[in-house]
Amino acid sequence: MQLSPVLNILGLLTTILAAAMLIPMCVDLYAGSSDWQVFAMSALLTGFFGVAIWLATNGRGTFDLGLRQAFLLTNGAWVMISVFGALPFMFSELSLSVTDSIFESVSGITTTGSTVLVTIEIASPGILIWRALLQWLGGVGIVVMAMAVLPMLSVGGMQLFRTESYERPESVVPRATQLAGGIGLVYAGLTVVWALMLWTAGMSPFDAIAHAMTTLATGGYSTRTASIGAFDSAAIEWIIVMGMIIGSLPFAHYLAMMRGGWRSLLNDPQVRWFLILVASLVLLLCWNLIQTGQPLGNALRQASFNGVSIMTGTGFVSANYSIWGGFASTILLLVMFIGGCGGSTTCGIKVFRLQVLAATVKVQINRLLKPHAVVLAYYNRRPVSTEVMDSVMGFFYLYILGFVLIAILLALSGLDFVTALSGAATSISNVGPGLGEVIGAEGNFSSLPNMAKWIMSFAMLLGRLEIFTVLVMLNPEFWRR
Repeated sequence: MQLSPVLNILGLLTTILAAAMLIPMCVDLYAGSSDWQVFAMSALLTGFFGVAIWLATNGRGTFDLGLRQAFLLTNGAWVMISVFGALPFMFSELSLSVTDSIFESVSGITTTGSTVLVTIEIASPGILIWRALLQWLGGVGIVVMAMAVLPMLSVGGMQLFRTESYERPESVVPRATQLAGGIGLVYAGLTVVWALMLWTAGMSPFDAIAHAMTTLATGGYSTRTASIGAFDSAAIEWIIVMGMIIGSLPFAHYLAMMRGGWRSLLNDPQVRWFLILVASLVLLLCWNLIQTGQPLGNALRQASFNGVSIMTGTGFVSANYSIWGGFASTILLLVMFIGGCGGSTTCGIKVFRLQVLAATVKVQINRLLKPHAVVLAYYNRRPVSTEVMDSVMGFFYLYILGFVLIAILLALSGLDFVTALSGAATSISNVGPGLGEVIGAEGNFSSLPNMAKWIMSFAMLLGRLEIFTVLVMLNPEFWRR
């Protein structure tokens, strides 16, 4: 396997990350914080490695990527960005350990939102904007990966979204490059719109920009320890709810809208399913809160914000949902696995896979009733191939198995039942907060043992890269000539 093309792209991505570090450096310099030197040093170190790798591999061999190279590039990109993204946390005035710095960086770039910071307000403005920027860049990367890379690699049924023009693995990089421009433009435009709306609703310009970035990325990093609850504003919460839903829909439709194709969004079955699931979740949580004596308006507001936040894997909180009772906690734990639509910034199992699973179950039932009939599964009015059905079912089984194994490992590291179970769910589904007193709505991950943090960091990458992309690297056959 020729590594030069993979290393060349990794060097370029690392150089881009170094350039991104100059933004928080300027923010800290403007604010008078000494952490600007940390970002300058981190940018210099990251840029040195990135440029050195890029120059050393530039012009060597062919630039076409094979199947194994595409897998290696996908994994290498997220790991390398996670490692170099941790440098500012490690060297800043926060003085985080290597474990905590890696955990915070992985949580950021995977748009998970779990944090080890006990009091977020003591961090410098540069650190706060760096956390938001990591999630924003992760959101762009996730969308490009879901639209350009995973369909080519046939990961977890993503080949449903493969286009006829890009069926070969060596087309991954040109396809990703082509999409990045349009997606970046749409993504940046939506971020600006949401920042302006949040500013108008009462946030400071700094808070508005940071929260707009983490809202559209469905990341959940906030500039306040109490998250969105610190602002205590219904207008801000409803604006963020809309932003979380926008980030959970396929970005391919936003590109189509730029060309006048408004109907594609409404005709997409996974969009309709997603909106139905969101509405059902909000109604259930609202009913539960009304039963506890809360007025309708307050119940609808809290149920909508926290329910949408947990289901989309954003992780913002406006209330302590851990005290809503067993019914609400069970529902929130289950919806952590759903996520949003394929080609969005969300993670989880994804709605389209649930649709394919439902169609598969329907086919099996019909075959029991009519053994000799030819029954096909359909998605978006098109027959679903056996290959796609097998991929989706395999992904689902591995997802649940991964969740169980991670929960067991977290329990072995010393965590209690609720913390281990919700910690496994929130890490593999890239949600952010968990359940219980330790990592719940009012807790954080700082008190967890280092072993648990490393396990959860791996789980975050595993969930973000759609499981198969990581596991294929662990297969000895992958490395054989």
